[in-house]
Amino acid sequence: MKRYFFVILVMLLAAGKNHAQVQDYKVVFDLTSKDTNVHKAVIRWCNEITSAYPDARLEVVYYGQSLEMITQGKSVVPGEVTRLIHNRNVTFKVCAAAMKRWNIDRSQLIPGVATVPDGIYEILQKQREGYGYIKAGL
Repeated sequence: MKRYFFVILVMLLAAGKNHAQVQDYKVVFDLTSKDTNVHKAVIRWCNEITSAYPDARLEVVYYGQSLEMITQGKSVVPGEVTRLIHNRNVTFKVCAAAMKRWNIDRSQLIPGVATVPDGIYEILQKQREGYGYIKAGL
């Protein structure tokens, strides 16, 4: 009987550990590439993660040459970005300094994309909050 109780206890503890890991699914994607295949990959990753883990929190941070992904009329994935923006656990943030460098006005962004003063600092903040870091690329 003790052995049976011990096996059940171990199984419950293991299930609790797995549940805690899923609750803490937080990722910040660092996107600097103008490669549209990378843009499509980021959308695919966000879709796969949110499908498997609906409570996962994802943030995509844009700077460098990646801004076309979230610019109206230039993005190859505008509908997917718009759909993901409506998921309360997915955010898209673009560096205001990069927007200035590439002469992109806030009005040119896909509606719902937020701006931050400094994309690199935003990524550092998310890491301090316990987000895992993924450099988006192929």
